[in-house]
Amino acid sequence: MSDKIMPHHLDRKAILYVRQSSLHQVIHNRESQALQYAMQDRLRALGWSAIEVVDDDLGRSAAGTVTRVGFERMVAEVCLGKVGVVAAREVSRFARNSRDWQQLIEMCRVVDTLLVDQETVYAPRQSNDRLLLGLKGSLNEYELDLLRQRSLAARYEKARRGELVVAVPVGYVKTDDQRLEKDPDRRIQEAIALVFTKFAEFGSVRQTLLWFLEHDLQLPTRQVSRDVVWKRPSYATVYRVLTNPIYGGAYAYGKTGARSHYDAVAPRRGIRRKPREEWLALHPGAHEGYVDWERAEAIRKMIADNLAGGERGGAVKRGAALLAGLLRCRRCGRKLTVRYTGRDHDVLRYSCNRGWLDNGEPRCIAFGGLAVDAAIEDEVLRVVEPGAVEAALHAERDETRRRDEVLEALRRDLEAARYAADRARRQYDAIDPANRLVAAELELRWNRALERVTELEARIERHVGDAPATTPARRDDYATLPGDLRTIWCDPASDVRLKKRIVRTLIHELIADVDAEAGAIVLVIHWAGGVHTELRLRRRRRGQCKSTAQEIVEAVRVLARICSDDLIAGILNRNHLRTGPGNRWTRERVTSLRSHHAIPLYRSETRERQGWMNLTQAAAFLGVSAKTLRLAAEQGHIAALHPLGDGPWLFDRTNLEGEAARQLVQRARRRNADPAGLPGQLPNLFTSMT
Repeated sequence: MSDKIMPHHLDRKAILYVRQSSLHQVIHNRESQALQYAMQDRLRALGWSAIEVVDDDLGRSAAGTVTRVGFERMVAEVCLGKVGVVAAREVSRFARNSRDWQQLIEMCRVVDTLLVDQETVYAPRQSNDRLLLGLKGSLNEYELDLLRQRSLAARYEKARRGELVVAVPVGYVKTDDQRLEKDPDRRIQEAIALVFTKFAEFGSVRQTLLWFLEHDLQLPTRQVSRDVVWKRPSYATVYRVLTNPIYGGAYAYGKTGARSHYDAVAPRRGIRRKPREEWLALHPGAHEGYVDWERAEAIRKMIADNLAGGERGGAVKRGAALLAGLLRCRRCGRKLTVRYTGRDHDVLRYSCNRGWLDNGEPRCIAFGGLAVDAAIEDEVLRVVEPGAVEAALHAERDETRRRDEVLEALRRDLEAARYAADRARRQYDAIDPANRLVAAELELRWNRALERVTELEARIERHVGDAPATTPARRDDYATLPGDLRTIWCDPASDVRLKKRIVRTLIHELIADVDAEAGAIVLVIHWAGGVHTELRLRRRRRGQCKSTAQEIVEAVRVLARICSDDLIAGILNRNHLRTGPGNRWTRERVTSLRSHHAIPLYRSETRERQGWMNLTQAAAFLGVSAKTLRLAAEQGHIAALHPLGDGPWLFDRTNLEGEAARQLVQRARRRNADPAGLPGQLPNLFTSMT
């Protein structure tokens, strides 16, 4: 017996502390447990009969990162002076961090409690033993840190080679040789592929999620137990699928890192996402992806651009502003913001005021948005109209494909539900009918599976029934579409979000500036194909946001010489022109416009006195055909007015009585007087054979 053990030590109880660091050690390293429990024999040999075993911390690390209930209870018993000795197989079992170790040593010194391991007895009140225990505690902490560093170094080196597979996302399985392969379940494969397909269509994570929710389709997720379950998707589920580089066929490691912080109770550990340049490994082409790597990178960039304030226009948002997020100030380079005013919040205004809001800098530019949006719409339609027929055919094929996607997803769900119902039936058949407790539960599961099958069959039947009976589209069916495209675009029922997506597809960015001296808005369109177009728009004065365009006023001024207000309204509507607020023209609106701009009313007496004629009347006056006179006017051989593309020609009688008109009549008569030859004088190509 050691001379350090005194009678008052033996009068108290002894505590044997048993600990292993992980559950794997608890299950598989049984010999270590046996050796630790065998320390009870050593305590009995030293003279203690009352021995308490504290093994509450089996499977818990002593590095100080987790709470150890057994260790805290042991320290509390020591503080009460009830313990004569604390024992462990090795003193490293007590603690692997200086905080817990020094706390235990100090408490044992104060209450005169001994420490025992398999080698010797330590008395913390003795300076030599206290020094030795301090050195052992430091060595234990250093040993743990060294082992951790070696383990992490080996782990990181394996990850750099792309051979470390820790967590496998849904849609993949890990092979025995540490590779990733697609999940053999075709339902899982096609569900994940459908997420990428719908994102390519909508261009937004949220819109993709709403599509799945609208059609009540489920997505697979992997639980902590690594089992795959199907459930209603969330935004996080869709976002993880679209942004995880694994689905692009790349191996990635080190995307997140641990971050420690402290609160009022205890230190906490959090997770932070690292930027890509800090990842430990990224190897494209490591395995088969659901999309190719280039497409995965394009998706990641598109999602980043959808954020407010990104380099691109951002995701399509609510509001009538067609160019929200696309306009950039030419002076300071900041994005222009949009503001809605008016009683119905239908008057929009673009302004560059971020510098004023953020730093108190002077405002750069500001201008009304209605005219700018209208000008950009004209440019977009000019670009789109030549390919309208092909786009319509492609859209109809896409609509059919989208309906097929929903139908295929429902059919996959139905096949899985039928399998689950058949499995539940076989389980119910295999049970002993006399065991009613188990049989009742299995019967309930079978009934639920059958209800799921019935529900899916009804949904498929409704989906097929709601599909309209259509015939394959032909090119001739859309022959008039280029001319109708502007009408469809300007229709109030057209989806504003669709228009914004079309504009964002065609236009990369718009650079805006204001020329105060010329009173113009200068726009530079950066098209997606790399071509640049500059537009200069007349800047409206204050209060002119809903005024009729000056070009329309001048056209009405000319047409009023030969047309009544009814005819003028029809001509303006035929040319797809609208009033300032965007309404169609009527007789009353034309009358109001004339009155406001002091345009005289059409009168036949005034027309006769001033000598104005339309094309038919002028051709009859000259004695030539209307086509001859129109061609001469188009070529500039005779003076005429043509205010609108799809409207009448106006001729002045004074011009028709001039020298140019006489020469036109002479040329027309000369052509008619010189035919190619008389019918009897023409040679016969078919000679008689008789």
